[in-house]
Amino acid sequence: MAGAFAGDLAGDVLDGMTAEQKYIPSKYFYDGRGSRLFEAICTLPEYYLTRTELSVLRDRSRAIMEPFGAGDLVEMGSGANWKISTLIDAAERPHGDGLRYVPVDVSEPALVAASEGLVRKYRMLTVLGIVGDFTRDLHRVPDGVPKIVMLFGSTVGNFDEAACHRLLRSVADVMRPGDRFLIGIDMIKPVPVLEAAYNDSRGITGEFNRNVLHVINRELHADFDPALFDHVAFYDAEKEQVEMHLRARQKTTVVIRDLDLSVEFERGETIRTEISRKFSRESAEALFSRAGLSADRWFSDPKGWFSLVELASDRR
Repeated sequence: MAGAFAGDLAGDVLDGMTAEQKYIPSKYFYDGRGSRLFEAICTLPEYYLTRTELSVLRDRSRAIMEPFGAGDLVEMGSGANWKISTLIDAAERPHGDGLRYVPVDVSEPALVAASEGLVRKYRMLTVLGIVGDFTRDLHRVPDGVPKIVMLFGSTVGNFDEAACHRLLRSVADVMRPGDRFLIGIDMIKPVPVLEAAYNDSRGITGEFNRNVLHVINRELHADFDPALFDHVAFYDAEKEQVEMHLRARQKTTVVIRDLDLSVEFERGETIRTEISRKFSRESAEALFSRAGLSADRWFSDPKGWFSLVELASDRR
C-alpha cells in the first residue's frame, strides 16, 4: 500500500481523525494481512454473504455469460478468484481464449496475486491490471471492446448515498451500448442474521477491523495500540445499514507522526471503520435509476438474501 497511495491514505486519515465522528475508510483494511483475514471471514458459518453469492454465481453463471462473447471482464477490486473463474468457466471459451481480465485495485500485491492465479489456470487469458482506486479511476479502463464491469460482494453497500451515486454514475459513464454491469447487493434480512455476520464467535472480524490500525501505524508512523480498541458492530434499522466501529477502552492519545497530528480519544469514543448498507429491491432499483442505470435481470438465492443484478446504461 505504500508508494502511489500513501498520499491518499494520509489525506483520508487526516480527514477522518479530525471529524466529529472519527472514521477511517474501509478500503484500508486490505493490506496483505487484512486480505488474509477477510478470506478467513468468508469461511465462517456466520458470514452468509460469500457462500450465498457463490451459490447464486454457480447457479446462474451460464445465464450471465451466455450473451457474452470475447471481451473484457472488468473487476472493481481484485477479489476472490473463484468468482471470476466461475464466469470464465461458464463462458465456455477454452482456456480463457478471447477474454481479458481487467482488475482495478489500490493494492498492487493483491492485484498481482489475483492475476497470477488466473493466468496459471487459464493459459489463453490475458490480463491488464490497473493499480488505482475504482471509485475514480475507471476512465483508465480501455474502451473499444465489449465488457462486463463487476462489483462483487456487498461492496456497493460500503458507500453512503452520495458516494454510492458517484460510484454508480462513474460506471454508467464508461459503459457503451451492449456493455453490462454485474453488481452484488446484500438484501435486508432478520437483524440477528445481519449482526452475527459481523460479530463472529471466533473474533476474526474483530482482528480484521483492528488491522486498519496496524496499517496506519506502519504507513503513517502512528502509535495506535490496537489492544486498546474493541470491535463493535451493529445494525441501524433506520439507516438500513450495519456499522463497524473501533471503541476506545480507555482515555488515550495517539500520535500520527507523518501527519504531525495528536489525536485524543475519550473512553468509549469510536472510530467508524465501515458501513454496509442493506437493500430492498425497491431501494436498490431507485439507486440504480438515479445513476442512469436500469436493472435488466435479477439473480437471487431462494431465501432472497443476496442478489446479483445485471445493469445496463440508460444510454444504450
